[in-house]
Amino acid sequence: MPRLHEKLEKLYERSPVIPYNKESKFIIMSDCHRGQGNLADNFLPNQNIFYGALEYYYTQGFTYIELGDGDELWENRSINVILRTHSRVFRLLNNFYRENRLYMMYGNHDIVKHRRSLLKPECRNYYCDTVKKEDTFLNKIPFPEGLILQNEENNSRLFLIHGHQGSILNDELWPLGRFLVRYVWRPLELVGFKAPTGAGRNMKLVDKIEKELCSYARSHNKILIAGHTHRPVFPHPGDCPYFNDGSCVHPQCITGIEIENNAITLVKWLISATPERLLFIERQILDGPEPIDSYEKQITCTKNMK
Repeated sequence: MPRLHEKLEKLYERSPVIPYNKESKFIIMSDCHRGQGNLADNFLPNQNIFYGALEYYYTQGFTYIELGDGDELWENRSINVILRTHSRVFRLLNNFYRENRLYMMYGNHDIVKHRRSLLKPECRNYYCDTVKKEDTFLNKIPFPEGLILQNEENNSRLFLIHGHQGSILNDELWPLGRFLVRYVWRPLELVGFKAPTGAGRNMKLVDKIEKELCSYARSHNKILIAGHTHRPVFPHPGDCPYFNDGSCVHPQCITGIEIENNAITLVKWLISATPERLLFIERQILDGPEPIDSYEKQITCTKNMK
């Protein structure tokens, strides 16, 4: 068994299970890379788009799931400045938390979140000058490495991970990766160099990661949803059951995966204009919806053939 497969199988066995049914609604996003509001903050250009999308999902009764790399803790030492910079976003996320509609995982860029002893003193209350009440949820919510969504009717499962697992620099040697980002790349960003996200990412590396994750999904008959690569992936029934929600740091847009009415959809949020030249935040469907059962039937057929 390949090393990545073995690692993901062990993660699958210890991942928390979230039951869901036809009435459940989830929005899955990742790779926000929320920063400190400077030139190195890759989330900053899309913060209003993200907030508008998040507000929509809150009012529509969705549960928000973040697949890791929500906060940029490789470039930044402390999360406190991030909390203050994006306090409006965190207050809205706190509303999800209060209603038990919030799940957050860690990725490689915020892997320190799994160390509760580190998070507790760091996550002081965020605030806004116009809001007296202070609150926080980051030192209360668990940050698992994986999650499983399990259908209450047929027990079918969706396996959620960040997608960095198995990468030497992003997983086993993540302290070295953090050192290089914090002390080599971040200073370059601060003087104007563009971050290697979106179109600037190494596509050969992305292809390699996707091939490995797809191999795992096929070999172990699992519907896999990941982030990490920043490249959205939406397979159709019959294809490899590997999905990717993209990221929140695309140029001028964010992407995510919705689950509603037992169907899965890939969506994009961006700023559009009306004929009267009024700007608004628009939701667009990139692919789907596809019934999750159609992927589960494919997996069942594969198991029976074996």
